[in-house]
Amino acid sequence: MKKIILTGITPSGTPHLGNYVGAIRPTLELQDQANVDALYFVADGHSLVKLWDPKLRQQYILEVAASWLALGLNPDKVTFYRQSHIPEIFELAWILTSVTSKGLMNRAHAYKDAALKNTEEGDTDADNGITMGLFCYPILMTADILLFNADQVPVGRDQIQHLEMARDIAARYNHLYGKHFTLPEALIDDNVATLPGLDGRKMSKSYQNTIPLFATSSELKKLIMKIKTNSLMPGEPKDSKDCPLFTIYSAFASKPEIEVYQQAYLDGIAWGDAKAKLFELLDAKLAAPRERYQHLMAHPDEVNVILAAGALKARQRVSDFMNQLKTDLGF
Repeated sequence: MKKIILTGITPSGTPHLGNYVGAIRPTLELQDQANVDALYFVADGHSLVKLWDPKLRQQYILEVAASWLALGLNPDKVTFYRQSHIPEIFELAWILTSVTSKGLMNRAHAYKDAALKNTEEGDTDADNGITMGLFCYPILMTADILLFNADQVPVGRDQIQHLEMARDIAARYNHLYGKHFTLPEALIDDNVATLPGLDGRKMSKSYQNTIPLFATSSELKKLIMKIKTNSLMPGEPKDSKDCPLFTIYSAFASKPEIEVYQQAYLDGIAWGDAKAKLFELLDAKLAAPRERYQHLMAHPDEVNVILAAGALKARQRVSDFMNQLKTDLGF
């Protein structure tokens, strides 16, 4: 039997190079594996936790979906849908909430971090400003996974706790109502690179240091020229280790290209020339998908048709399962 592997991206901002290398590229490789039944979704329901602008949400949903399609996601090979188009996910989330202990949610990193921040800032109410959406975020994520009985979920190491919680919730439900859910496993690729941003820190929307994945050629060049480097002069040998330019270049280049670029560092390449070479590489690699992306952004109906068809496929595969759950619950 094929392994069911499920992955989603929350539309909380414009996709950037770090998203591609860390999340999109590794999961796209799954669709061509013969033993995998892959599901991809735009996690727009999760965006409600941090994003309150409906127009921005609509924009980011389109950007995430168009990015996946432009980079090669084939809706004929996989199930590709918007989370909000599958009402069964939210229905299951409430069912799972009824068997999930508050103590488990108290231990969620996102909630603990938010409460700790309040305390450190001198707020007498540690829960000030914390919504139930944030508090119950792991339960909705669990519903995403369990509804399709996913065997594995590709995650970064910072998301492992959510998978452990999903397993705990599934086990609790199975204990109360009989075995219905597969206990999902985290699928971690230690070879996935973490890209630095313009300031050398991890590329993240939170730091506002990102390079948009499909920036125009001129925008891409301008941003690359802003990447921070040290003050070594042209002709001085440079260490490629921990260099943002080299890290980004290595994530997109072939092994021979990387070797040539590294030798240029040893030969004392000027930072301006190093940035120019990075721009040339990225601009060439992203040219075709950028053109496809721009077409999809200009024709959102094409994207919506694909997502609607994926939602129909997704709902058909979970309909009987959801009915069985309700029957066993006494509904």
